[in-house]
Amino acid sequence: MLVCSSPRSLVLAGVFVGAFLTAAAAQQPAAPPAGAAQPLPPGSPMIGRPDNEAAIKLAPVAPPPLPAAADKLPLDKLKAATGFNIEVYAAGMANARSLALGDKGTVFVGSRLVDKVYAIVSKDGKREVKVLASGLYRPNGVAFHDGTLYIAELSKISKIEHVEDVLDNPPKPTVIYDNLPKDEAHGWKFIAVGPDDKLYVPVGQPGNNVLHDDAHGQIRRINLDGSGAEVVALGVRNSVGFDWNPETKQMYFTDNGRDWLSEDVPQDELNRVTKVGEDFGAPYCYQGNIPDPEFGWGHSCSEFTAPVGLMGPHAAALGLRFYTGDMFPKSYKDTIIVARHGSWNRTSKFGGDVVVVRLDKDGKVESIEPLITGFLQDNKYIGRPVDVLQLKDGSMLVSDDWNGAVYRVTYGTPEVAKQ
Repeated sequence: MLVCSSPRSLVLAGVFVGAFLTAAAAQQPAAPPAGAAQPLPPGSPMIGRPDNEAAIKLAPVAPPPLPAAADKLPLDKLKAATGFNIEVYAAGMANARSLALGDKGTVFVGSRLVDKVYAIVSKDGKREVKVLASGLYRPNGVAFHDGTLYIAELSKISKIEHVEDVLDNPPKPTVIYDNLPKDEAHGWKFIAVGPDDKLYVPVGQPGNNVLHDDAHGQIRRINLDGSGAEVVALGVRNSVGFDWNPETKQMYFTDNGRDWLSEDVPQDELNRVTKVGEDFGAPYCYQGNIPDPEFGWGHSCSEFTAPVGLMGPHAAALGLRFYTGDMFPKSYKDTIIVARHGSWNRTSKFGGDVVVVRLDKDGKVESIEPLITGFLQDNKYIGRPVDVLQLKDGSMLVSDDWNGAVYRVTYGTPEVAKQ
C-alpha cells in the first residue's frame, strides 16, 4: 500500500505510478497494424517455421473434402512388393483412419476430420459400410475387446457394448473416461487394448515443440471401466500407433518428431516400452541423439530412452501391427507392418507408403523395406495410408484417409488370396 501524507509526497507518488504504468504498457505486445499478419493461434503447426522462401512454401496438406468413389481409387498407381496383391476392401468412408476388428469379422473405422465411426460388414460375399456412430468429435481411435467397441474422441473415451449385435440400431456411446486435455494440436488419439486387458491412450504435445504440463506428452493406460489411470510412457511428442510384441509382450509405438528443425532431422521414431514410466525425450531430445536447440539446454540425450529404430524424416509414421498370420511368407512372421502417412514440411516429400520393419535378436530395427508404395506421385499425394490391421485369414488391411477407403493386401495367386 502507498500512503501519502503531504502535497509533495502526492506529487512524487503520481510520478512513480505514472512511470510504473508507462513501463508496464511498454512491456505489452502492440496490436499488429492493419493489414499485418495476425498472431498464430496456440498449437498452430506454423509456429517455429523459419522465415525463408523454401520453408514459407510448406504447409499441411488438406485432403479432398469427399471420399473417392470405388472406381476412382488409385489402385493402378499402387505397387505391392513381389508376390503381394492389393485390392479395394471398402470405400466411401470420409477420412477413414484407425482400424479395429470385431470377433464376428466386422471392421470398425474411426475418423479425424468428420464426426463418424464406420462399420464394414461382410455378408454373402459382399461388403457394406454402415455409419455406426455420428455427432462425435474427432473419433480417431477405435479398439475392440470382448464384444465392446471403445472409441477415442479428442477429450474422452466411450464404449458400445455387444456392438456386433446392434449394428443396425446402435445405441449412443457411453462415456467411460473424460479426463483428457482438449487441445486440438495432436489431440486425436489412437487406442488399443494391451495384453494386460487395459486400454492404452496417448496424449500428444499441445503444439509442435513445447514445454507442457504433466497431462501431455505421454501414453496412459486405464482399466476398461475408465478407472485406474496410470502414465506408462513420458517424453512422447505424438504417437498415433502402437502394438505389442507377441513374444516379449513389450509395447512398440511410433512417435512423430518435431517440425522446423530441418528438412532431414529429426527422424520419426519407433520406440519400445520396457518398464512403466520410461521417458523418451521430447521435447528435450529427439531421435535419441539430437538435443533440442531450444529446450535441450541442461539435458543430455543419455538421460532418456533411445528409439529402437528411426522411421525417416517427417515420415508421419502412424499405425503399426506385428504380423502374426500365415498368409504372408514365413520371413514376415513377427515383423512390424507400419503405415507412413507422409511428410508435409519437407520440400521433397517422404513416406506415403506401407513398410515392413524387421527386428534383430535384441528387438531393435534391423531393416525397413517397402510393402506398398505409390501413394506419393511426383511429390504429390494421391492417397495417404494411416493404419494397418491383420484379418483372421492373414491378409492385411490398410486405411487411406485421403480417399476414404480401406485396401486389402494379400500374398500369392488371386485364387489363394480369396480363400
